[in-house]
Amino acid sequence: MKRPFSVTLAGMLVLILALWNALRAWTSLAWRSILNEYSVQMPPFFSAGMGSFWFIIGLTIAASIWKKNPWSIKLLSLAAIGYTIWYWSERMIWQNPRPNVPFAIIINLACLVIIYFASKSLSREAYERDIENPATE
Repeated sequence: MKRPFSVTLAGMLVLILALWNALRAWTSLAWRSILNEYSVQMPPFFSAGMGSFWFIIGLTIAASIWKKNPWSIKLLSLAAIGYTIWYWSERMIWQNPRPNVPFAIIINLACLVIIYFASKSLSREAYERDIENPATE
């Protein structure tokens, strides 16, 4: 069965965020001397560690979505909540000034809406039901 559009969109969103965090981890390590020279507020190793953590979580979720694991949607929902809390707490603690807050809010809400509809859509439930018990219909 072909994946529903909402599932594909959620999977692509997870991959984009995972790659963004991989890039963040790499640049934090590669440019740590320059970041230390300019006295950034967040230590580069902390930034690299958090980027690596979210990269691994993102790859795990993306792989579970593509493998059609039924638990992937629960992990996706938990990770979306955790990532949102982490993003906004990091933004409020480490960033000063806080540029472009309306844009960040709109993008964060758009991502949460995509994840919500992917997890609650009837096509997602039908997609999982066909995997668990192919002889249902």
